[in-house]
Amino acid sequence: MAKSFEDMDVWIRARELVNFIYAITGNERFRKDFSLTDQIRRAAVSVMSNIAEGFERGSNTEFIQFLYIAKGSAGETRTQLYIALDQGYINQDEFHKGKEQCINVSGQISGLIQYLKGSSLKGDKFRTEYKSFRDEVNTLVNEFNKNKK
Repeated sequence: MAKSFEDMDVWIRARELVNFIYAITGNERFRKDFSLTDQIRRAAVSVMSNIAEGFERGSNTEFIQFLYIAKGSAGETRTQLYIALDQGYINQDEFHKGKEQCINVSGQISGLIQYLKGSSLKGDKFRTEYKSFRDEVNTLVNEFNKNKK
């Protein structure tokens, strides 16, 4: 059972994306383009950070809002990979690996958004009973993960 955002598969995949982006932007040619290096790193970090922040907000509506921001950042990261490829900063294999990671994370985020939209979960901010928002989100995330397998 997911007790925190760190246990969520989508956050783990987003973390892998961040690590990949940091690895490719560390090569000598890429890192000389300070602007693109900074932008692609910030976009990738935004994916991971918004999943975490949304999870911690205590509201289904806010969680969905932050998931949409994370999804947008995954698209931004993917676009910047095209730029890096076109400029010769990365090779085709690196590009395809990064692109697939972006698509995978984006797809997982979309699935989680749809699942949450169909749930009755509202969050701690709207709760009068004892069960916490985190417990309800964990239950929904676990059900979502079971259903996608």
